[in-house]
Amino acid sequence: MKRSIFLTIVACIAFTIGCVALFFPSVLLESKGIINNPPANVWMSEVGILLIAIGILIFLIRKEENSLALKAIFVSNIIIQSGLLGIELLAYRNGIITEVSGIIPNCILHLILILGFILFLSKMNIEKELPEKQKTT
Repeated sequence: MKRSIFLTIVACIAFTIGCVALFFPSVLLESKGIINNPPANVWMSEVGILLIAIGILIFLIRKEENSLALKAIFVSNIIIQSGLLGIELLAYRNGIITEVSGIIPNCILHLILILGFILFLSKMNIEKELPEKQKTT
């Protein structure tokens, strides 16, 4: 798969889930077995706007050439996906997320995205492609 296609898919996923979280927070909360309440809805809406912004960012950089900035975005997304995966598993273990059906699809998605970002990050050879003044020491 080409990197631009992977990033387009990632952008669409983030944007779509972000819109659902922003406009229909109770749908996501209930799918995880989390009690629907105003504070949880606010939190989910905040997460939604962050996902929308990440989706837009990823869409806008999908055709960028290798760069230190693109590398930073990939590393950041690996951290985001790894963190979300760990948080969901911990929340399920601690009984906060009560529906296993609410974490299995997310855990699979997080793992796929982690692996995808790692794969494309490993293919970047920034040092050979950057002008001399931009190389790291």
